[in-house]
Amino acid sequence: MTPIAQRALATLAAAMMTLVALSGCSDRGGPNGKPEPGDRVVAKVGDEVIWTSDVKREAVAQGVISEGEPLDPASTRFRSTLDEVIDQKLLAREALRMKLDKDPRAARRVQAAREKVLGDVLVEGRVDKAVNETAIRALYAEQQRLAKTGEEIRARQIVVPTQADADGVKKLLTTGASFEAVAMQRSTDQNTRFNGGDLGYFTLDAMPEPYGIALKTAKAGELVGPFETAAGFVLAKVEDRRPEQPISLDEARPQIVRFLTYDEIRTLLAKLRAATRVEVTLPPPVKVPGGATEPASAAPSSGPPAVPTTPPAGGVSKPGAPPAAGAQLRLNSQAAPTPPAKPATVRPPLTAPH
Repeated sequence: MTPIAQRALATLAAAMMTLVALSGCSDRGGPNGKPEPGDRVVAKVGDEVIWTSDVKREAVAQGVISEGEPLDPASTRFRSTLDEVIDQKLLAREALRMKLDKDPRAARRVQAAREKVLGDVLVEGRVDKAVNETAIRALYAEQQRLAKTGEEIRARQIVVPTQADADGVKKLLTTGASFEAVAMQRSTDQNTRFNGGDLGYFTLDAMPEPYGIALKTAKAGELVGPFETAAGFVLAKVEDRRPEQPISLDEARPQIVRFLTYDEIRTLLAKLRAATRVEVTLPPPVKVPGGATEPASAAPSSGPPAVPTTPPAGGVSKPGAPPAAGAQLRLNSQAAPTPPAKPATVRPPLTAPH
């Protein structure tokens, strides 16, 4: 099949996805009816209309904008995406004229597109109902009730390559040199040297092990070190110790939305799999000696179903890795400080459910 024909078939499938998404909406006047409140016609291709929502959907699909982000019809981004939507409709109309929709390969792809649209619509509806303000506030309150607060430390650091360098810096500090000034002049850590070595507030479990050991019992105002890390030798000054501050609802909201979204999708898929016979006819994978192996965290084939990564409607952003079955949400208001590392900065995850 030629590239042009392949593109026509792909475009036909995309056009059919739109038609499927709008089918069954007789109260909205069929495919040319207003898809969303406040929608308006921005172009016509033959007797078919293109709505602002069609262009925004295409912009999201292409990564031009994120889900829920506005797209001004007067902007060049909107006009560029509109041209592509028009091209898609022109190609689809030509494909239909050539009866490419009768091609068995095209029919399978259109069917797959239809199933994806219907699945997405089902998921979006379930997520819209489950991820609401009441559910968000209830989970936030429950997490606050279960939270075990610890202690936060604010510290500054100076990182140097060798023990001898660290001893020299410590001598300067003990004779009255400003920690902030020495950090700016001598520290090799580019993430903190220009703000006087300030690491901000953090919990010890968010830092590499040498920091946790060295700072565990240090008091406010105390100079600690030098101690060795992956990046070199560190001198640290403890500025303050305080009880860990609880995360606010606004800070927690994105984490809660992601957790509730995946929890709802996981529950739905588990229910559907339990109610339907699913048989995989492929033989088990063959283990090749010395070949790549799945990570320990990979879900077994008999475990929970995979979670779709299509962003739900309603402005819910695309989440990262889903929580494991039965996982509990962990909320944390503090971003991880950036400890020095070789060759790259290590940032331990703070919000992974556990």
